[in-house]
Amino acid sequence: MTVHHVLFGTYTRQSSKGIYEADFDEATGRLSDARLVFAGTNPTYLAISKENIVYAVEKRGDEAGVVSLDNATRPMSAIGLNVTEGSAPAYIAVDEDRQLVFAGYYHRGTVEVYAIQPDGSLVLKDTWHNSGSGPRPEQDSSHVHYVNLTPDNRLAVVDLGTDEVITLAVDPSGLLTDVARYKAEDGFGPRHLRFSPDGQYAYVLGELSSLLSVLKYDAENGSFAHVMTISTIPSDWDEHNGAAAIRLTEDGRFIYTSNRGHDSVSVFQTSNMGAEIELIQTVSTEGSFPRDMNFDPAEKFLVVANQKTNNVSVFSRDQETGELTLVQKDFAIPEGVRVKFEG
Repeated sequence: MTVHHVLFGTYTRQSSKGIYEADFDEATGRLSDARLVFAGTNPTYLAISKENIVYAVEKRGDEAGVVSLDNATRPMSAIGLNVTEGSAPAYIAVDEDRQLVFAGYYHRGTVEVYAIQPDGSLVLKDTWHNSGSGPRPEQDSSHVHYVNLTPDNRLAVVDLGTDEVITLAVDPSGLLTDVARYKAEDGFGPRHLRFSPDGQYAYVLGELSSLLSVLKYDAENGSFAHVMTISTIPSDWDEHNGAAAIRLTEDGRFIYTSNRGHDSVSVFQTSNMGAEIELIQTVSTEGSFPRDMNFDPAEKFLVVANQKTNNVSVFSRDQETGELTLVQKDFAIPEGVRVKFEG
């Protein structure tokens, strides 16, 4: 029996105490033995470096930022803390080649770049600011929701508030420079994106619009161009929904998106070398307000965290058809947001 470990980032507004870890049985797809491994305040998002350092969202009073944690110790021991006055980041990513960490701040409309030190702690190198707004009430200002590397090692910044995907150049020391900007339709509310395996296309998920768009990526100038858009929810759904996570299989054949409100995962199949997408399945997450979700290392299962019902659901994944089948729905994780397999 091969057992993997899964980390869950959470909100700590109710019963949660921080970051949890659980065992995942590769044979059955079932989770077991949830335990608290870091006591923190709203460590909603986290990333893990190859040196096994966890970089997690942390809030301390009126300050917030990134805490560096040794993932080899239980409970995790803090290596460093980088916080400043204001709200916490929404996304954290690691650049292994340049030994940098990026944090996207939703309420601040900023991206912070940190250099990784030999002990795994961080030193702030640059802060990039965006400005603007959109037509919807949630778009009163810039809201950076995602920041991660493009296939050619630029930085893609997804701004829900300004309906933009912004491409930045990253110099070896971590300084950021604007390269290109893609403007989605008004009110699209982009949240996260993923690139096709060959780097030719990007799939950007609109939280506010419940839409999924295919963009063509031009590595010569870092620009994006719209190809097509499809809904993540049924046409007759008229209650609130916010699209959240997007996952793409390593072979690029299937895309999975979570819907908060409709409380489902939508499954899409790609075609035409990744340029086209088609909805093939929508399945209930067996809980309320699904946030992040992730594949196990073999991509045989999909693990989905339901924030409001404090449960995690696991689905087996048909690797030929892409379709999901429920395996487990009653695994307790309080206020789950982030799902991250270790190793």
